[in-house]
Amino acid sequence: MAKNPLKIMDTILRDAHQSQAATRMKLEDMVPVLPLLDSIGYWSLECWGGATFDVCMRFLNEDPWERLRTLKKGLPNTKLQMLLRGQNLLGYRHYADDVVEAFVKKSLENGIDVVRIFDALNDPRNVQAAVKFVKEYGGFAEVAISYTKSPVHSEDYFVKLSMELEKMGADSICIKDMANLLLPYDAYSLVKKLKENVGVPIHLHTHNTTGTGDMTNLMAAQAGVDIVDCALSPLANGTSQPATEAMVATLQGTSRDTGLDMNKLSEAAAHFRDVAGKLDINPKVLKVDVNTLLYQVPGGMLSNLISQLKQANAEDKYYQVLEEVPRVREDFGFPPLVTPTSQIVGSQAVLNVLSGERYKMVSKESKGLLRGEYGNLPGTVNEEVRKKCIGNDKVITCRPADLLKPEMETLRAECKEKGIGHCEEDYLSYALFPQVAGKFFDWRDNPHPVEPAPAPAAPAAAPAAAPKAAPADNSPRNLIVEDMTGGNF
Repeated sequence: MAKNPLKIMDTILRDAHQSQAATRMKLEDMVPVLPLLDSIGYWSLECWGGATFDVCMRFLNEDPWERLRTLKKGLPNTKLQMLLRGQNLLGYRHYADDVVEAFVKKSLENGIDVVRIFDALNDPRNVQAAVKFVKEYGGFAEVAISYTKSPVHSEDYFVKLSMELEKMGADSICIKDMANLLLPYDAYSLVKKLKENVGVPIHLHTHNTTGTGDMTNLMAAQAGVDIVDCALSPLANGTSQPATEAMVATLQGTSRDTGLDMNKLSEAAAHFRDVAGKLDINPKVLKVDVNTLLYQVPGGMLSNLISQLKQANAEDKYYQVLEEVPRVREDFGFPPLVTPTSQIVGSQAVLNVLSGERYKMVSKESKGLLRGEYGNLPGTVNEEVRKKCIGNDKVITCRPADLLKPEMETLRAECKEKGIGHCEEDYLSYALFPQVAGKFFDWRDNPHPVEPAPAPAAPAAAPAAAPKAAPADNSPRNLIVEDMTGGNF
């Protein structure tokens, strides 16, 4: 056994199919292979969170909580990991602290061991409640730094942020490189610095969108990273993670040998090859796109931008939109492009291009970002743009969640009044996605003579607003929500 084995977290049950197939893998495709996965010896398996919660109810007619319990039963020897968007939980707005507490408590009770917590803006105030409750209820709090490149995002910025998160109580620090912007030698340098300044394990999450993911993982391993994320090969690479088997084979016989069995990995891959064949995977998500290094759009979001433009009969404007994204990002103070900011910036770029005038139409979410509703923007905001978008609205400077009143009692009462939901888990599903959960409960709890129509194979992005559409808050809400079910978050 190697002296310092590299640990592997496999994303095959969550981010791999979220990144390539809009999160459409069904529980029935996971269950048969669980005993094999459980025997491999992964550090953890990512299987919940991100967009899975929404998609389970919205498109797959599955209860996300039941999925988690089933996975826990089938994987008794492997830590189960989830992705949590800090104060946003798994939804697309900030929730009150009592909702965060209730959700974290039930996630751990139903089978989650490791909670990866991130905030799109890297605002520590937006992760502190989730970290506190994960630790309070006995979970492992892995706090992620959303990696990006900009004039304000230097190596020192990320090291100082990581040190602050360790003091907050993080059990490990994850470098979350959602768009595969972290190049190999930069990864080596950053991991070295983090290992010198931070005492908890360092975990690296990247994708292979720009074709550098394997090299980035390898250089990080050389620098002493403790854990890396990989995906079994049938759903690896492109906008997904680098392949597990390739990483394991590369390190065999070295000081960082993972100790994982290639035969078992090959057998598990055979199962997922069949599963991948049933998923609707756009060939574009499998290709290397070095333009990501220029535009910084997470790979899983590219296909959704295409879908939005297709609905608006404007596919020819794809590269105009990609060129507009970094301009909007600079105007908005250089937010990292990860849920929900990637969708906000991306959708605003679409509106700017289609309307023919920048910020003629402004989404509700763009206004919220500029008002500080999502937290502290890392760079300097273009004040002319802010004025055009929000007028004289006051900008929030406190922790956004401090402005929210407790919500759980009201949400429970709403469910009981409507006669929907039977338990705390149902109330939490309703809290995050009231309309989606309501429809799902109706399907689940009431007999229907006809089976529901099969779910679409990919998220049906709402038509992007045409230039003649009403401005500002009348822009379609699900332009963003639908977009979120298939990106790298």
